[in-house]
Amino acid sequence: MTSIDDVRTRAVGAQRQRRAMSTGRRGDRIFSGAALGSGVFVLVIMAAIALFLVWKAVPALRANEANFFTTTEWNANGDPPRFGVAQLAFGTVMSAAMALVMATPVAIGIALFIGFYAPRRLAEGLGFVVDLLAAVPSIIYGLWGLHFLVTNSQGVVEFLNGTLGWIPLFAGDAVGGQSLFIGSVVLAIMILPIISSITREVFLQVPTAHIEAAQALGATRWETIRLSVLPYGRSGMISAMMLGLGRALGETVAIALVLSTVAGINWQVLEPGGNTFAANIVRTFGESGEIGRSALIASGLVLFVITMVVNMAARAIVARRKEFV
Repeated sequence: MTSIDDVRTRAVGAQRQRRAMSTGRRGDRIFSGAALGSGVFVLVIMAAIALFLVWKAVPALRANEANFFTTTEWNANGDPPRFGVAQLAFGTVMSAAMALVMATPVAIGIALFIGFYAPRRLAEGLGFVVDLLAAVPSIIYGLWGLHFLVTNSQGVVEFLNGTLGWIPLFAGDAVGGQSLFIGSVVLAIMILPIISSITREVFLQVPTAHIEAAQALGATRWETIRLSVLPYGRSGMISAMMLGLGRALGETVAIALVLSTVAGINWQVLEPGGNTFAANIVRTFGESGEIGRSALIASGLVLFVITMVVNMAARAIVARRKEFV
């Protein structure tokens, strides 16, 4: 027979349990609301940035006497102002794409070596050195590219021109100097630690059971990587590449120091010349008038849209590989 004390004990226990559940639900609601608010706040900030850029760009777009999207000339301070983003868009996309092509294989190779081939002590030291590259200020890369890479890469540039000159990108009569190719090399070195670090972390998340299963079937180390590691980390590698591409698209000081401004679009990337959105803003903002600054903000709006499109494309690609996440 149950005593009165037992009944009281059970009642107190049930009351405490209800309080705990109530507190937990309240905490869940608070956390959910905070997470939702944070997400909405980020979207509001992005929308505010876009509206600000549009608002500030309208005066220049109205005063412009040239086609904003197809004109290669940039004379926003003229009377009347004539400017367009064709050359800037070409230089930005071309330099960032070449940097991504050069940096991605090296970064993935470094990540694989550190994660699966190097001894533990060497892997820790090498990983620290690679990550340290991301902490170097961009102006240091720019000065190094201007005073060392430009003056000491003539032999490499001439070799590429002589060997691959049948490809339009590597053709040209006066190659060398401050070219898009040199700028892309600097950008590749800058984005390499970003891609390598993220890719390395993704590779380390591969389930041990996958690796052990491949090895139990007699797979070599490379076969294990090819069959187990790379498929699992494919979405992570794409995300790392897109982050590196975003850094390359928006780089300012380094690319402004390395490139020499030459009007027009030149597909021969080994010849001097080229310009990007960020470099053009850095170089001309201080000497620009009201319409000139508005025109630069309009070019920044185009860069903002390009970056958004790149990130949306990356999310779409990653979403298709959810089975490996």
